[in-house]
Amino acid sequence: MHGSRISTSARRGLAAVVAAGSLLTVLTTATPASAGSASTPVGGSKVVCTSKKPGLAPALSQDIADALHGREGASALAVYDRRTRTHCEFKAGTHFDSASVVKVTVLAALLRQAEEAHRKLTPHEKRLATAMITKSDNKATTALWRRVGPAGIQHFLSLAGMRHTVPGTRGAWGLTQITAADQLTLMQLLTTDNQVLTDASRGYALDLMHRVVPDQRWGVPAGAPDPDAVHVKNGWLPRKTDGWRVNSVGTFNGSGNDYGMAVLSTGNHTMDDGVATVERAARVIHRDLTH
Repeated sequence: MHGSRISTSARRGLAAVVAAGSLLTVLTTATPASAGSASTPVGGSKVVCTSKKPGLAPALSQDIADALHGREGASALAVYDRRTRTHCEFKAGTHFDSASVVKVTVLAALLRQAEEAHRKLTPHEKRLATAMITKSDNKATTALWRRVGPAGIQHFLSLAGMRHTVPGTRGAWGLTQITAADQLTLMQLLTTDNQVLTDASRGYALDLMHRVVPDQRWGVPAGAPDPDAVHVKNGWLPRKTDGWRVNSVGTFNGSGNDYGMAVLSTGNHTMDDGVATVERAARVIHRDLTH
């Protein structure tokens, strides 16, 4: 299965350490003494990067800043690359409406709940999960959101260390408040050994993200060097205030690569404007990490 291949690849990277239900994402918190660092201002904030690879941090911070400069609305991102021990952030702690990217969290919470009950997903749950991730089906998401329940969602968030994610109330899962940093934590959780989700659960989630329908494979896959090693989930939501929310999260494994990113945006005049913002950032990140 495709997810099993990714799990094997991920094990070659840095292992996450989990203790008493708290995931320690070593990659994003530990910076080697020899690592380079750089920051580039954009829109009153800074793109901050660290990397063990000489010259990569300043190149990435400048290129990401250039990609985001002048874009309407607000955006945020977070990036990890295990191969070069690289990490970048731009307003990664700022809250955004999740739209449909929260569906990966719903799936992960469902899988954790099943693990704790020592059972497999039912055929009905699998049908709902497949529709939720591969087609972004909202009815399926609502059904699974209710099945997992608020306590189940929060339990998973606590175990995963996604401490700044606030689930939407009264069933409004698309208004869950997320941060780029927490979304990156989730991408790391899906691609490395840990005690929150088993290899089988992680492989299942990644396989669904790999099978997202073609017309929803925009966003962070833009510019990816290996289309066959893309795992993505996007979200898009128009609201009366602050325009379109357009978000995209993904992991990229294959051809020796092992990295992931989360790019969030709000205040876009149109959906296409939001997609363009996400893809401008994604393209330079893929280019700099793989060349």
